[in-house]
Amino acid sequence: MGKPTGFLEYQRLSEAYAPVEQRLKHYKEFVDHLSDEDAAKQGARCMDCGIPFCNNGCPVNNIIPDWNDLVYRGNWKEAIEVLHSTNNFPDFTGRICPAPCEAACTLNINTEAVGIKSIEHAIIDKAWENGWVTAQPAAAKTGKKVAVVGSGPAGLAAAQQLARVGHDVTVFEKSSRIGGLLRYGIPDFKLDKSTIDRRVAQLEAEGVTFRTKVCVGVKPGVTGINDDAVEVVSAEQLKSEFDAVILAAGSEVPRDLPVPGRELAGVHFALEFLIPQNKEVAGDDKNPISATGKNVIVIGGGDTGSDCVGTSNRHGAKSVTQFEVMPEPPKEENRPLTWPYWPIKLRTSSSHEEGCTREFAVSTKEFIGENGKVKGLKTVELEWKDGKPTEVPGSERELPADLVLFAMGFTNPVASLLEAFGVDKDGRGNAKATTDGDGCYATNVPKVFAAGDVRRGQSLVVWAIREGRQAAREVDTFLMGSSVLPR
Repeated sequence: MGKPTGFLEYQRLSEAYAPVEQRLKHYKEFVDHLSDEDAAKQGARCMDCGIPFCNNGCPVNNIIPDWNDLVYRGNWKEAIEVLHSTNNFPDFTGRICPAPCEAACTLNINTEAVGIKSIEHAIIDKAWENGWVTAQPAAAKTGKKVAVVGSGPAGLAAAQQLARVGHDVTVFEKSSRIGGLLRYGIPDFKLDKSTIDRRVAQLEAEGVTFRTKVCVGVKPGVTGINDDAVEVVSAEQLKSEFDAVILAAGSEVPRDLPVPGRELAGVHFALEFLIPQNKEVAGDDKNPISATGKNVIVIGGGDTGSDCVGTSNRHGAKSVTQFEVMPEPPKEENRPLTWPYWPIKLRTSSSHEEGCTREFAVSTKEFIGENGKVKGLKTVELEWKDGKPTEVPGSERELPADLVLFAMGFTNPVASLLEAFGVDKDGRGNAKATTDGDGCYATNVPKVFAAGDVRRGQSLVVWAIREGRQAAREVDTFLMGSSVLPR
């Protein structure tokens, strides 16, 4: 694949970012996709490795060597056809996926991996620019009706696959706009929402019906979860009106930190800050939480924490500090030990580069208040031994904090949704459904399926797309006895 000697001739080339001082002034995307020439060189680096570990490193099993080779040879239209054969939404993954495929790249054993994500980004952008992404409505209707609960990547992928084989699909979403956490959890500077809008238009042209501001089951009533619903539809109504139901509502319940002072004003879940910000950028409601001129503490070192950092800096925060309870990982992974698996190593995001103090092995003990508002917090350093933390004596300290954001992940889907359908839960509170053998993605409730984070727990957008696609095949088989959809 690619050029036989390309990996020896060309270096990995990263996408260009706009300067920090420019991008902090707005919420628009600031990453430029590779030029045709640079993308071709990156495609040329894809070596004829024999076993493409990248293919299995990718949860949707993208046929990566093939489209790398096609880009190298300038066959862009065929490249998007190959890319779309396994991935409904490379516009999303090409922007926000952490690229486990690159960790599995054979070149990554002892040098820099092929820039797979950047090539994917270039392919899909060129496809849209040239009008190659079009609706693919079914040639004939089956007369079967499917309800999809949740419009995140799992729900959208399932809806598109099922509509393309002729089923009448209705997607129910409790928010005012389609997209789930793609829409409301990820800032516009990482994922411009026009990328979602054009996909929604494509799905509508393929026959998918979207019903927004509709809550299925019982309104969640959980802090940190967006709910614009003005209508409630019962689980029994869906089961009676539709031939199959797919639960794809995500894992939305945020992890809390119940320490003294938790009740103080200014202590929030991350999505209490990020969701209103995305609504404000979209021209909806103004964000009631401001980081302007404040000392911001972000608790949690993952992607959501990074999004809080980038948004706080755009607000004009006085300072931004990010805590991580785990010890600082190494700057470089032990490749002979970890390849081709996803390695633990220090990852610095574009938001970190915009201004942030990062602290590791830190635990928050208490929030300090004044007149009911948070003004600081007390921390202690941790020492990790045999996977267990112990507090370091004498390491307690106080830091100023006017705004504290919890970005410690999500524990499980909203329990009331699963309970409304009578769906069994696993030990973590997720919908219980297997991905092996007969009846994949089927719950204990007849004709009710579950896919994405609602089933597997919080995960990546690419895993959500995979599960949505696979669940669609299982539902199609359930309805028709067999399926032509890919597994």
